[in-house]
This record gives sequence, C-alpha cells and structure tokens, in this order.
Amino acid sequence: MLRVLAVDDEEPALAELLYLLRADPRVRAAEGATDANEALRRIGRALDAGGDDANAIDVLFLDIQMAGLTGLDVARLLAGFAKPPMIVFVTAHEDFAVQAFDLKAVDYVLKPVRRERLAEAVRRVAEQAAVARPALDLSADRLPVELGGVTRLVAVADIAYAEAQGDYARLHTADASHLVRIPLTTLEERWQPYGFVRIHRSHLVALHRIDELRLDGGGMSVRIGDAELAVSRRHASRVRELLMRRAGG
Repeated sequence: MLRVLAVDDEEPALAELLYLLRADPRVRAAEGATDANEALRRIGRALDAGGDDANAIDVLFLDIQMAGLTGLDVARLLAGFAKPPMIVFVTAHEDFAVQAFDLKAVDYVLKPVRRERLAEAVRRVAEQAAVARPALDLSADRLPVELGGVTRLVAVADIAYAEAQGDYARLHTADASHLVRIPLTTLEERWQPYGFVRIHRSHLVALHRIDELRLDGGGMSVRIGDAELAVSRRHASRVRELLMRRAGG
C-alpha cells in the first residue's frame, strides 16, 4: 500500500489528482502540496522520521512547471538523498520526458489525467516498490487449500506461480499444485507487495523464483524449475525491466 504526496500549484488539478489517487486500492494515503518548497519540507520530515513513520512518503506525483522551483528541480534535489521517494511526473508538457527519465522517474503522465493512465502509473510504482522490498516475510500470508478432505495452509513463500483456471487459480509449489476458488486478478492485487508479477493473462509468477528468461524467435518465456511459461507481448517489456532491476539491486 503506497503513501503518496501529490504536488501541483494549480489547486483544481491537485484536487482532481488526489481524488483519483485516493480511489485506487493500492494507495494507502494521498496528501497534497501546492508548491515545491512545501513538498520538500514534508519529504525532509518524512525521511528524518524513517520509512515506518505514519507520515512516510513512498512516491511523489509531481507537476513540472510550477512557480519557483520546478518539478525537475525537486527531482534533482532528491537525487542527493540516500533513500528518496519514487517520482511520477504529471504534466501538460511532453517536452520534458527525456529529462524526467534521466532523473529516474518511474513514469510520465500527461494532463488531462485519465483514470486508466494514472492506474497504470500506480501499478508501475507498486511493482517497483515490491522489488525494492525483498526481505518481506512471505510466510505471513497463507491460503487454505483442500487436500484429501483435509484443509491445509499453504504459505505464499512456497508458491512459484499461479495459473488461471476460470474463476479458480491453480497454485504451483515445488512439489504439488492446489486449486483454490480465487480469480488470478485477486491474487495479483493481493500478492503484488510480495513480488508477484503478471506475465500472461493465464500466469502470475513470483519474480524471485524465475530461473531463466528466454528469447526465441521474437517470443519470450521464463523458466521456473521444470516449467517454461510464455510471457505475452503486453507484459514482455515490464517483465524484462523488473528482472533487470532485481539483478542490478
């Protein structure tokens, strides 16, 4: 669950952005600031308090052209911090995209902001946050499964990937599989903080369980143990990006 600070010196635009962010189930809290100096003060207090503080900030949704310091100025200042929040630029101008990504922005959203486009930006941030938290205890989340008339609890830590089967999902561990009446989309939302990634409409995989990424004839697949799973074109660039990030981290 993400803690967000949105920054825009135009109050109607800020109010609309906050409304959309607060409607996203992946956002725990979203607050606003109307200028860069106010945003920097809040970020400084949050960083001093530490990541577990109630006022911590995971990500900035940041306008670029503002009175005084611009959004790019803010990003340059934050680059000097040890653990700065992630940044998504939200702007009416296309011209700054190259500079934005040079400053390690997670995404670049153009105004007027569409709900679907903002949801995609939140998804990207949530995935990057999950990759940055490899020490999260997966054993804390368990699912009840029926096995020979006995209900058994399977830890998320033991699940390598999940496979869609209608309104059900089949969970694959190292030595067994279990059918649960939970749609894959629900598992995707629930397990995103644990580093699970959608690679295909039929498969959700634990990023840390991927043994190999394969490219063959323009297609892509991943190997998890003895299983080779196709990666759809829609998800290919994101899967590659997340694996490279994880390897680099």
